[in-house]
Amino acid sequence: MASSEITLEAVPSVAEVPAEEWNACANPDVSNSHGNGADPLAGSCATTKRAYNPFVSHAFFSALEASGSAAPRTGWGARHLIAKIDGKAAGIVPCYLKSHSQGEYVFDRGWADAYERAGGRYYPKLQASVPFTPATGPRLLIRDGVNRDEIASALASGLIALTGVSKASSAHVTFAREEEWRLLAKHGFLQRTDQQFHWQNQGFASFDDFLATLNSRHRKAIKRERREAVAAGVSIHWLTGAAITEDAWDAFFQFYMETGSRKWGRPYLTRSFYSLIGSSMAKDVLLVMVRRNHRWIAGAINFIGSDTLFGRHWGAIEHHPFLHFEVCYYQAIDYAIKHGLKVVEAGAQGEHKLARGYEPRTTYSAHYIADAGLHRAIDEYLRRERAYVAEAGRELAEAVPFRKSSDEAS
Repeated sequence: MASSEITLEAVPSVAEVPAEEWNACANPDVSNSHGNGADPLAGSCATTKRAYNPFVSHAFFSALEASGSAAPRTGWGARHLIAKIDGKAAGIVPCYLKSHSQGEYVFDRGWADAYERAGGRYYPKLQASVPFTPATGPRLLIRDGVNRDEIASALASGLIALTGVSKASSAHVTFAREEEWRLLAKHGFLQRTDQQFHWQNQGFASFDDFLATLNSRHRKAIKRERREAVAAGVSIHWLTGAAITEDAWDAFFQFYMETGSRKWGRPYLTRSFYSLIGSSMAKDVLLVMVRRNHRWIAGAINFIGSDTLFGRHWGAIEHHPFLHFEVCYYQAIDYAIKHGLKVVEAGAQGEHKLARGYEPRTTYSAHYIADAGLHRAIDEYLRRERAYVAEAGRELAEAVPFRKSSDEAS
């Protein structure tokens, strides 16, 4: 198609972008059903199927912002970058102007401290991400029917311009797809990597099929953990769609607050966030809830993509051995197998996931640093860090608990 003029603007709320325009960029060719995965930057004008990612949907950002979870008063001021053609959104970068580095899971507080000790001002900064969500997904959201390379480049350049207009020190694109990470590097963004642990479905028909791929020691350990997790009269329930009632959300929010208060001091999400996603995207939510003595005692929330189950928060008001592993890891595997999902992403960090069949996977972030001196210092640091992450990944990959060909199947 012939190129039209691209205009760029930043808006202070997802509500200022019509949901149908946002979703056409966030999850192209997906309306009421989930699509199939493909390279998000493939081709120029061709229509391709891509994976449905619930975290970049209009409904998810609306819930974050309308609930006050991601809002100026919490240090998340929306500056969503919109590329328009003929007045219609052709590309979007979900973006926030931030006064701190909390809720990101890609840690730059050391950079901030060093810069400010040298007399600089690190905050505000721009954060192109899904708030409080360490899950890989598209960050340059581009609708079908446009020149994708052209829009992607316009958005990358627009982020740099928005950094200057906002008087920000930097722009950070976190948990991006590798293709976006490489494109942003061509525009001067520094490259950072890290590790997560994901479970891969090899076409298993049952959890036992998965267990059969593990060596004997780990297979026996998982069986023991699963038995002991439910030994105290515990029952486990999958809730999704209309089965998630406000009573269930009340219970889950109590778990979230209990765990979040211990881990972070102040949990990020408000109670109304959960009601909002319950009303707008319950079909994309799986609550794994635990009941004992006729009351809910623990739970984990997952989000359902077209081929991936994304594990997010967990909490409990009673503590039982191995219950966390059962609810967060083994139940997620069970659900993925039963529903034909290819991947379980279990969130940030946690080498303990390795022993439970989750494998190391590289995550990607890109960082534009306006100050030349700070840019040079961070660039050198990231060169060393990337080498360390790559070597650690190789070592972790060798430690996976899968059976070797010589192992017995017992």
